[in-house]
Amino acid sequence: MKQSALDQMLRVYVALTAPQPGSRARDERGDVPGWVMVTVMTVGLAIAIFTFAQDPLKALLTRAFDSVK
Repeated sequence: MKQSALDQMLRVYVALTAPQPGSRARDERGDVPGWVMVTVMTVGLAIAIFTFAQDPLKALLTRAFDSVK
């Protein structure tokens, strides 16, 4: 039976993501402090950008919404 390209790609994906024999189980909780830091920094960056670009962004969005009407 001939395998399709999708079947081959799925087999490769499963082979690459399957746990290796003898490896310890990975902690699935993740890096919570790291995610908190990334989230806080992203919010801070968005606030900083919005502070300087508030008027141009409002004008851009207003024109975009007006063109849709």
